[in-house]
Amino acid sequence: MSDPFWTTKALEDMSPAEWESLCDGCGRCCLNKLEDWDTGEIVFTTVACTLLNSDTCRCRNYENRAAVVPDCVTLTPATVREIVWLPDSCAYRKVAEGRALSWWHPLVSGSAETVHEAGVSVKGRTVSEDGITLEEYEHFVAMWPGEPVEEN
Repeated sequence: MSDPFWTTKALEDMSPAEWESLCDGCGRCCLNKLEDWDTGEIVFTTVACTLLNSDTCRCRNYENRAAVVPDCVTLTPATVREIVWLPDSCAYRKVAEGRALSWWHPLVSGSAETVHEAGVSVKGRTVSEDGITLEEYEHFVAMWPGEPVEEN
């Protein structure tokens, strides 16, 4: 039995299917974030992208997301290494840093539900950005997306 692809391949060497399978479906990257211009500190809000399905934590229009949401950040091997707001639990970040995937990651657990069962996903914790002004985002600050996830 060979080692899993995510332990033997660099992000740049993964096939499109392998790359996509790294997404654990937590939805944290689809949360709107606020940045303090003076300190550079980034905080997550509970305000989710209009395209995030809050029940599945997946994009409602993944193939066309950049056209529908022009400021949608597309993850690539380069952006994964540059983006400071990717949660520590993110599989893309973990692989880029040479760390193991968490027990709840679907590639490890064999189930897409373990990310929700472990409390890592945004399922049931968000509101849609639709109808919320940028000025109101400060009322929706959430600390949990940046919290470390307890490993078992």
